[in-house]
Amino acid sequence: MRRRPFAALTAMAVVTLALAGCDEALLDTQLQAKQPSQPAHSAPARPSGQQSEAVQLLLDTAVVAGPPPALSSTQIGGLATRIQQAIDEGAAKGAALSIAVLDRKTRDLVSNGNAQVIATASVAKLFIADDALLQESQGKTTLSPDDRRALDVMLQSSDDDAAEKFWDQGGGDAIITQVATRYGLPSTVPPGDGRWWNTTSSLADLIHYYDLLLDGSGGLPADRARIIVNDLSQSTPTGIDGYPQRFGIPEGLFAEPVAVKQGWMCCIGSDWVHLSTGVIGADRRYVMAVQSLQTTDDATARETITQAVKTIFPNGRI
Repeated sequence: MRRRPFAALTAMAVVTLALAGCDEALLDTQLQAKQPSQPAHSAPARPSGQQSEAVQLLLDTAVVAGPPPALSSTQIGGLATRIQQAIDEGAAKGAALSIAVLDRKTRDLVSNGNAQVIATASVAKLFIADDALLQESQGKTTLSPDDRRALDVMLQSSDDDAAEKFWDQGGGDAIITQVATRYGLPSTVPPGDGRWWNTTSSLADLIHYYDLLLDGSGGLPADRARIIVNDLSQSTPTGIDGYPQRFGIPEGLFAEPVAVKQGWMCCIGSDWVHLSTGVIGADRRYVMAVQSLQTTDDATARETITQAVKTIFPNGRI
């Protein structure tokens, strides 16, 4: 992909709080060859070619320069202040942070206007799983015991091979279109190159998706929705490719039960992308999504997004 304007991204650092949520790492040599964004561990199996112009166009045109609106400080004792602190700390490290937190009980909203389109990377596996489980619930397909194990590993350990299997079986791009329609996700768009990890969305859409998944209004039956959330609650310390996936929410909210789907990817330009999303609390009251873009090494980028969550919730609890 072409490099995104980093200064503009920093200016778009966003926070949303509401009441009611890529693991793809590119090889440097692939970037130099201008190959499409793809997971490093499975790169040999991915098709080669030019980077997705459609994905980059969506990302570029979604960037809005200028300072974000001031955050409201009226919600949940000091949260807006701590979110702004996390954004400022990230910016000092060269990171652009976007943060959203939803309280599903009170329906309160703290926002500085987040409408930025983001690359979902492996968070798109949520949509792939949702579609597969819906098709099964409607009797259109049958998931064998092996299929169910593959779906579990796809969500718990971010298995790309399983994602490829369900992506192909479900009709590829049609999966994203159908899920976006069912859940009312206006910013969620199929990948321009047919590769699921290049699906684009927004933090607002991801928050909305989790909210409707939990209350059933997205169309997925409750028993199937529980499969997704239960798998996310068993997220493994590392992905199937060995990449650490406890960054962000799991390490930052260490005193809370969480159910998370993580995403990571390198690179948009030279920026590492890390996306941490999920449901927080024993009663699943809160949904959070955090994205960080930072030009650095992967370990530092993971620490940056984790520290942002710790700044917002210094006791490891909401």
